[in-house]
Amino acid sequence: MQLSDFNYELPANLIAQHPLANRTDSRLLEVNADGKNDAQLIDRQFKDILSLIKPGDLLVFNDTKVIPARLHGKKETDGNVELLIERISGDMQAWVQIRASKVPKTGSIVHIHNQAGETFPVEMIGYDGRFYEVRFPENVFSLLERFGELPLPPYIEHQPDGEDAQRYQTVVAKNPGAVAAPTAGLHFDENILQQLKDFGVHQATVTLHVGAGTFTPVREEDLSKHKMHHEWFSIPEETLQAIEDTKKKGGRVVAVGTTSLRALESQALSRQSSGETNLFITPGFQFKAVDCLLTNFHLPKSTLLMLVSAFAGMGNIRAAYQHAIDQRYRFFSYGDAMFLCRLENTNP
Repeated sequence: MQLSDFNYELPANLIAQHPLANRTDSRLLEVNADGKNDAQLIDRQFKDILSLIKPGDLLVFNDTKVIPARLHGKKETDGNVELLIERISGDMQAWVQIRASKVPKTGSIVHIHNQAGETFPVEMIGYDGRFYEVRFPENVFSLLERFGELPLPPYIEHQPDGEDAQRYQTVVAKNPGAVAAPTAGLHFDENILQQLKDFGVHQATVTLHVGAGTFTPVREEDLSKHKMHHEWFSIPEETLQAIEDTKKKGGRVVAVGTTSLRALESQALSRQSSGETNLFITPGFQFKAVDCLLTNFHLPKSTLLMLVSAFAGMGNIRAAYQHAIDQRYRFFSYGDAMFLCRLENTNP
């Protein structure tokens, strides 16, 4: 597969910059795919999810919570520097992306500050070719709460505000560690979750801490050379049991978002219920756990666009994205959603 196979032209004014008034106000594109890459596309509202999910199905959410992962500071030479947590690797350590005119050297100190005038030192201790490992003087989470800023995606152009603090979290978020929201979950509110329960739809959770690597562009034209970023995941035993019970009774496992899907498929491949995953899903991948997927629209040339193309067929996804552009759907984190079911034959 080539990177250029997953490109498309998106008008900039279709990139959603703010959430809609209510979580469930989004549009929903139902993609009824078949093995001939000739999907039937149906325009819906998100509340129509109640007619797409069946009694006995299992909705699997990612319950990760976005942390205030963006930090601002100065190098010892007084140059400005911005750190974005990629993933937390220990009580006092993390891997980060760094933005600076000249990246600090290993062993040097960066002084992080906040608007209250407080500061603390971060030591640069390593580099893996893409991310820098840093050491904090105390617990990472406690320092982020005092000094960190909500890390909105790079395509959202405003500074984070109170609206973002509430709406860039899902209503099921409880385990801190993500630096980007599992955005398919942003469409659900407590009311629609209760309606689904009353309808006989089961719900379960996984945790996958979305890393900043999710926004790292793929630079290799030959996708076999791309190195996928690592993300930590955990799947509770009760979720694994719920999946087994659902499949035995003929229900479908519906992943809410690509992060939930990656966690479930990682477990299905490795048989490990927790750890780090760098699973890179491209067309030809044989899915084992997930039957249907609720997902937002993804960036051109992104690993997530490759994942949904593997799930529903490249031709079907191309048609769905072109339809969404023509019908002026809203794209990316604060945008609209798609509902896909897995092809029996997921080859291109």
